Formats: sequence, structure tokens, C-alpha cells
Amino acid sequence: MIRFIDYRRGTSFVVVMIIIACLALFLRIAILQFMSINLALNESDAQATLRLISTALENYAKNNNHTFPLHFSLLIETRPPYLDRDYLSLSPLRGYYYSCPRLEGSSYSCSAIPANCNVTGRMTYTVTTGEVLVSEYCAKK
Repeated sequence: MIRFIDYRRGTSFVVVMIIIACLALFLRIAILQFMSINLALNESDAQATLRLISTALENYAKNNNHTFPLHFSLLIETRPPYLDRDYLSLSPLRGYYYSCPRLEGSSYSCSAIPANCNVTGRMTYTVTTGEVLVSEYCAKK
């Protein structure tokens, strides 16, 4: 008696496994691309927010005898306000914490630091008097 072996059943299993592997690879690439785009958007938003804060500080100084505010809240409470919201208390905002550790009458320094390095942002941004924006990698230590 001759028996015939049906190889089609094994072939269909291999095809299904190849399709699953291809889908997993495609999904991984798509997720990495999405995360990369999200990082870029967060970083772009952080730069724009720091420029907005810096412009508000510079405009305040122009209107107040070249003296910067001693408290960030003055930018919001002044009528008309220089900023529409308090970015420091809203942190984290789109993956970044904002702070202005140095607000003096003659100078300022404000920063945007990622809430989670390499997840919500790769760069730390600092803006100083004269609207000078500096960036550096937030490399975890």
C-alpha cells in the first residue's frame, strides 16, 4: 500500500507564520516611526514655547524701563497680559517641564526639560537674556 503525504497542510502553516512575522515587523517599524514623529513634535513645541516665554519677558522689559519681572506671574496678571497662560504651572506640557530658575531684574534663564528623557524628548532647551536659545542632549546619567 502506498500512502500519499499531504504537504499542503504544512505549507499553509509556514505561510501563516511568514505573514505573522511580516506583520510584526511592519508594526514595529510603524510604532518606531510614530514615536520618532511624536518626539520631534514635542521638541518643536518646547522650542516654540520657550521662544514665546522669552519674547514675553523681553517685551515686559521694553515696557518697564528694561527691567525683567521678578515673578513669572507678572507676565500673566498684567493687563494686557504678555502670556495667555502660566506655562510653568501647567508642566508637563507635551512631554516637557518648564521652569525659570533665574528671574532677576537684569536677566533671566528659562528651561524646558523632557519629562522622560528619550521618551518624551531627547533635548533640553534653555533660553537666556537676549532670546538666546541653547540645546543639549538630555542623556540619562
